[in-house]
Amino acid sequence: MSKLNARERIAKRIAAELEDGQAVNLGVGIPTLVASFIAEKEVYLQSENGLIGMGPPPEEAAIDADLISAGKEPVTLAKHAAFFNSADSFAMIRGGHIDVAVLGILQVNPQGEVANWAVPGQPILGVGGAMDLVVGAKKVIAAATLFAKDGSAKLVPQLTYPTSGIRLIDMLVTEHAVFEFTTDGVVVTEIVSDMDFATLQSHINVPLKQLKPMSCE
Repeated sequence: MSKLNARERIAKRIAAELEDGQAVNLGVGIPTLVASFIAEKEVYLQSENGLIGMGPPPEEAAIDADLISAGKEPVTLAKHAAFFNSADSFAMIRGGHIDVAVLGILQVNPQGEVANWAVPGQPILGVGGAMDLVVGAKKVIAAATLFAKDGSAKLVPQLTYPTSGIRLIDMLVTEHAVFEFTTDGVVVTEIVSDMDFATLQSHINVPLKQLKPMSCE
């Protein structure tokens, strides 16, 4: 098996957070890759365009142009998949029936407020389900590479992009570390690359706390 790239490592780590029986919505980008790492779990992947029971991406020869996710990417159907209109799909989200939403993000502040749908000065295709998912899902996990193309961290002191909503995310999974957002601040719960805590802190202009090792007592 080939070595996983950064985006795939993020997706695999998020898949480990999912539990049997959960209804999970995967956003566009890195979140869509999560579907490839949950084969051993009974997870129900929901899409706001009207599908629950998405399987992993198909082989190129098996692509069905009519079978797509909300991000217009080809998908397969898992056992017991079901179709419905988008109004019912958003009713699931707004009614609190989605256990976990996995969202790609552009920025997140120390409180866990995210921006993920618009970049100032660039064309906006549409909000999609971002704002509904941030508010409606029981748990929200952000999936992103830690640094933008210009080298700046996506974990920022203040959002400079439009917010996706006042609801705060629970976790940010990156290729270098896993972060959780608590009343005591941003906690690094795992380091998953060769970057140590001190180096991680030096690259991020937000105070970080390191999860203390559990006592053996």
